[in-house]
Amino acid sequence: MGDDERLREEQTDDERDVPREGPKLMTALDSLYDVIHRRRDTRREFTGEPVRPEVLERVLLAAHAAPSVGMSQPWDFVLVRSPQTLDAFRDHVADEREVFAAGLTGERADVFARIKIEGICESGLGVVVGYDPTRGGRQVLGRHAIADAGLYSVVCAIQNLWLAATAEGLGVGWVSFYREDFLRELVGMPDHVRPVAWLCLGTVAELPDTPDLERYGWRSRSSLAAVLHEERYRS
Repeated sequence: MGDDERLREEQTDDERDVPREGPKLMTALDSLYDVIHRRRDTRREFTGEPVRPEVLERVLLAAHAAPSVGMSQPWDFVLVRSPQTLDAFRDHVADEREVFAAGLTGERADVFARIKIEGICESGLGVVVGYDPTRGGRQVLGRHAIADAGLYSVVCAIQNLWLAATAEGLGVGWVSFYREDFLRELVGMPDHVRPVAWLCLGTVAELPDTPDLERYGWRSRSSLAAVLHEERYRS
């Protein structure tokens, strides 16, 4: 009798029914859900310490592994570290913050005044994610009926980057207070490439348990039941 046969004889029926990779699989599942729920839009928590090159490469490879319509892979990543560029973008965002704030009144204005909307200089690294609609040629498989499918692909890459960064213990802050033309010119993107996101990426002291906007009372997360529909959309 071989060693494998002897081991199987010694196992109970219950032990034989358990897949050998079961515990590892459960650990991977637990880790995945943990990362999803720990992910935060980071602003205040950046330490300013640089991200190690090998960690940054892993995070970017995760982003580049995202699904894309017709496998067009229509994303580009511009890494920004120059203090001058960081300062220029921060100042532009500050101006746009004032534009938004001017439309608020009363309690809403008071709440927004306490919210920090970016960590551009504190993180020390900006990742500008671009969408190139020409990537993949003129006939991108799967995009003929939904023109924005390429843009959705870029957002998948952003989510991959965000989750990978969270798994690495890093913080990510998505800055959206900017004019696309300004950012395109700032980082030298061609006219046909759309700057979809500026992501502040860096080491953090911690990831808060509660999202900032919820903690400050701007908005709370809704329940799954509120957005779940069966068969047809219900109003």
